[in-house]
Amino acid sequence: MTATVELGEITCPSGELVLMDGGYLRLWSGDRPPEQEGEADVPPGVDYEIVGPDADAAARSFDRQWGRTVYDIPRRSAAEFVGLFDEHCREHGHDASLRPFAGQVPHRDRARRAAAAGDPGFIVSGVPVAVVGGVPADRPLRVTAEPGDDYGWRHIRIEAGPGPVAHRRELASIGVDHARFVFADAGALDEWVHDLPIDGLADVVFWGRDQDALADELGAPRAGQDGFGWLDLPVADAYPRALDLERRRDDPAGPKFNFDFRPHSHHWQVMAGVRAAEHEAATIPVGGAEVMFAMTSVGDGFFPVHAELDADGALVAVQISIDAE
Repeated sequence: MTATVELGEITCPSGELVLMDGGYLRLWSGDRPPEQEGEADVPPGVDYEIVGPDADAAARSFDRQWGRTVYDIPRRSAAEFVGLFDEHCREHGHDASLRPFAGQVPHRDRARRAAAAGDPGFIVSGVPVAVVGGVPADRPLRVTAEPGDDYGWRHIRIEAGPGPVAHRRELASIGVDHARFVFADAGALDEWVHDLPIDGLADVVFWGRDQDALADELGAPRAGQDGFGWLDLPVADAYPRALDLERRRDDPAGPKFNFDFRPHSHHWQVMAGVRAAEHEAATIPVGGAEVMFAMTSVGDGFFPVHAELDADGALVAVQISIDAE
């Protein structure tokens, strides 16, 4: 039997656990409506609740999202979407309709609603997110990974109770485009800072084929294992250096390298821990909880999540499948 690997421990004081692509936390609105976040690549949306005597049956048969809520319908196509739903209900004989919320539902409230209803997940700007309610709030939760036969993890497991496992409940599959998971308390994410420097500082780091020659030209020191660059600079000094590197990288006749502009946000702090960790996982304290980032080990994709329950329905573990086989 392959030995499991310890990745660390998380805490979940709200009892509501969110599992999603860590890179997409830049979209997380916390307790604010998503439209206030102003992401240029996210169109304005409308959120709906399915209501009426046949709301549950209509939600199941329409099968666009989970439960009786539908989020992030682009405003430009909202009327068409409502028309599709109304036509669906007429065809199936359902007495139900879509009722718009007064404004878009904050992501924290989406997690709360899903956990209370037992829904497997929700979406954040079209990205599927898994949520688990009833997570122990009074103690750390051990996170382990089982290596696959060839490379990467077979699965990652968040342990919540003693077991034994009597049955499994399928949750949402996590959509990942940034090769990293986050396992976080839903309430703690209200305090998450993804891009802005918490301390006013930033790092600028470059690496690649021509890193040595470029470092000599720029007088850049070594930046640990990441290549060369400048650490702990005031943002006003770091940003022009990043722009200069971007110009050089995009010059077809210039040196070949890559670079990062890393403001001292929660995201880059925890990713520094991930890069330094043997198993590419690290935790960071945020909002009174320990939040974990872990690389998927296989890049991007959709990763099924299951809640494992004991005979009484109590949560034993949450398992994220990496190796589909």
